[in-house]
Amino acid sequence: MSQNLNHQQLIDWLRLFRTENIGPATFRKLLNKYGSASAALDALPYLSSRGGRNAPLKAPSIDDVEREIEQIENIGARIITAADDNFPPLLKHIAASPPVLSIIGGNIINSEKTVAIVGSRNASAAGNRMANILATDLADAGYIIVSGLARGIDASAHKASVNAGTIAVLAGGLDNIYPSENIPLAREIVENGGLLISEMPLGYQAKARDFPRRNRLVSGISKGIVIVEAAKRSGSLITARLALEQNREVFAVPGSPLDPRSNGTNNLIQQGATLVINANDIIDVLGSARPDQSMLFEDEDKIDFSYIADNENDNPSSDERIRLISALSVTPVSVDEIIQQTNISTLVIQTLLLELDIAGRIEWASGQLVCLKQ
Repeated sequence: MSQNLNHQQLIDWLRLFRTENIGPATFRKLLNKYGSASAALDALPYLSSRGGRNAPLKAPSIDDVEREIEQIENIGARIITAADDNFPPLLKHIAASPPVLSIIGGNIINSEKTVAIVGSRNASAAGNRMANILATDLADAGYIIVSGLARGIDASAHKASVNAGTIAVLAGGLDNIYPSENIPLAREIVENGGLLISEMPLGYQAKARDFPRRNRLVSGISKGIVIVEAAKRSGSLITARLALEQNREVFAVPGSPLDPRSNGTNNLIQQGATLVINANDIIDVLGSARPDQSMLFEDEDKIDFSYIADNENDNPSSDERIRLISALSVTPVSVDEIIQQTNISTLVIQTLLLELDIAGRIEWASGQLVCLKQ
């Protein structure tokens, strides 16, 4: 059970977060607007109807989330929330930080001395050996290794640091380890005081779109991220991009220009990533890194428990709703541009977009770009 919320508050948080169309960013907007998950749940039918949804949006029942909590506890896992003292400190400072995490394992999650190592699933022998060396040396220096439990570089990094405690972030539920060949490794991580982490409910099987979501947590938990091998188009490069957006340090191991698995890492170095030859290259930079002081996403995504919006000043008119929908298309556009074009106040725009989001009529790209859902 969550530590810093009472049982009823945890039920409300889970019901809200497990509701269709309520992602991490929308969850925070609702809490900031209504002051509590309970009040936000009460407002969902009204908001979804105003957004143009035909059927009322319904949250999971109390019994549903009580069952989830019971199942989590039955496998020896626990739930933590963004209101808890032991929530990963660096993760609180990223865009769309998850309000709820399911975790199983030790108590290393609140460490700020974390570094992610990721790379190719189809890794070379040299790449696997480099991941092993870096993970071993970083663990010896007191760093917690974070990765995604994938084949190749991820697995090598976890195996090398398993005795020191390592964090594996899953794209599916805690009971759906992917790939299945890494189930023994997942078990070994937990037995040695490491952690498995997921924002998804038990029973959830990861889909392709869930892996980039997982990657933002890998980088978000970490002070820096090391790419060992990556092709030109790979999930590891997505993780590197997310790390940069999160104000994290990005490191890359150089490789042969003749090996396509090194094209991505070599390109990252050309673009300014720190070239890595050994663990000291990483330790020297991370010693002075303070990603938690970044203000990039603070205004948009923080949960402010003391603030409730003035609902009278952000209540849209029919004309404003029509103007906003007319300004939207399937092409992503920035919120600032919408405000400029429609001449609608920021508060009202935020309310209208929240209604459309909950109704499932819009989608977001790169944080502040929004478009109609196709």
